[in-house]
Amino acid sequence: MNGKVDLVLINPGDRKQVYQDLGKELTAIEPPFWITVIAAYLRNNGFNIRIIDANAENISPEEASLKVCEIDPLLVAVIVYGSQPSASTQNMTIAGKICTAIKAKTLTKVAIGGLHPSALPQRTLEEENVDFVIEGEGLFTLESLLGALNSSNKDYSIIPGLWFFDNGNIKNSARAPLITDLDKMLPIAAWDLLPMEIYRAHNWHCFDDINDRVPYGAIYTSLGCPYSCMFCCINTPFGKPGIRYRSPELVVEEIGLLVNKYGIKNIKIVDELFVLNEKHYMKIVDLIIQKGYHLNMWAYARVDTIKFENMQKMKKAGINWLGLGIESASTVIRDGANKQMKRKDILEVVRRIQSVGIRVNANYIFGLPDDTHDTMRKTLDMAMELNSEWANFYCAMAYPGSELYGIAIKEGWKLPKEWHGFSQHSYEMLPLPTKHITAKEVLQFRDDAFHKYFENPSYLAMVEKKFGMQVKEHIQKMTKTRLKRKLLENYFN
Repeated sequence: MNGKVDLVLINPGDRKQVYQDLGKELTAIEPPFWITVIAAYLRNNGFNIRIIDANAENISPEEASLKVCEIDPLLVAVIVYGSQPSASTQNMTIAGKICTAIKAKTLTKVAIGGLHPSALPQRTLEEENVDFVIEGEGLFTLESLLGALNSSNKDYSIIPGLWFFDNGNIKNSARAPLITDLDKMLPIAAWDLLPMEIYRAHNWHCFDDINDRVPYGAIYTSLGCPYSCMFCCINTPFGKPGIRYRSPELVVEEIGLLVNKYGIKNIKIVDELFVLNEKHYMKIVDLIIQKGYHLNMWAYARVDTIKFENMQKMKKAGINWLGLGIESASTVIRDGANKQMKRKDILEVVRRIQSVGIRVNANYIFGLPDDTHDTMRKTLDMAMELNSEWANFYCAMAYPGSELYGIAIKEGWKLPKEWHGFSQHSYEMLPLPTKHITAKEVLQFRDDAFHKYFENPSYLAMVEKKFGMQVKEHIQKMTKTRLKRKLLENYFN
């Protein structure tokens, strides 16, 4: 490895813009696993890599650019990824500002990649102050691009998954092939390049010990999802639905590093759908139990992928929370979003999960295309009946890369003017209308639903019983923060 830094990877973020006042203490600060695993792969192949986590450090674009100047790398890559569908697009505003600030101070080449740039590569190249746009997963692209920049041959056309300007004309190559050997290409992440003391878990993740949210880890055990929900864009970097796995042995080795070197017990399993392939996830569970780690983990599942015979072992391994995508109480609405489950099945699954001591984080969406006031009310009624330990309420958004985005463009639906308007919690947030109600009505319903749920006496009583008075008071303090919404400022006038 030479002394010159080949690549600085930047994780962009603006917690104030994306989360408003919720970003101060309620939201998580998640380590950027994807960036960190890219760094590890490239470092293993002889490149000198640094990471600037502008989101975790909460630094300005100007401060990020000064750090780049000090390092003086061959290439900067701003990776706008995120581990849930909205997390990439909502950070494009700040990512663009970071790129512009770097270009103003240095001659270093700047690339941008991630989920959103993969969804809209040409538009991203046209709109942002960058030299390159990376389409796809990015590892092969960055490896080839660094090789070209380190040589006298600057033929960018042979680099897979790259968009660039050539004498003022936009050029691009075919996407790189998908990673097949995940253990090789996604090795144990370069955690030593991150400010590990900064990361913190979600408030709800630590309800059993609300004062112990730091430190925090987040890892992938797989890439992609085999499903095609119309509101989701998570498969955009991969070009198609599907799922590929890291080996359980490597995953548990990495968990061991987080535990033993960094003292981490709070861990998010970032996979879009962890509880799917029983052979894979239960091998991880068994290995964790063998190691005797004391963990507080959470992961995503679907109501129809839960196997109750596995629940007690999962709890023993430290999987204390499962995130379930319930979306809507209406089978018509859910079927329209490619989710086919019955209400009674949902209730039964939630109760059986809770019966072994695993908590449920239920996710709901208001404003799917067929939603009406009545169907949204039924969804809220179901949420309050389930009374899960946590609930997320979202508005349907046309995220670039999703089927809904294509529909929105075709139908001429109004979309946010700025990319951070795709954040569920931002001031400028603009959801989709449905066939029956306006975007304003959807947003007003969502914000009211949040407060009705978390201020509900039945919910607060359950929280106090399970987690104690301190968590109940934490929730009551949380609900005193009402999100400001530009769309709703004149709603009642």
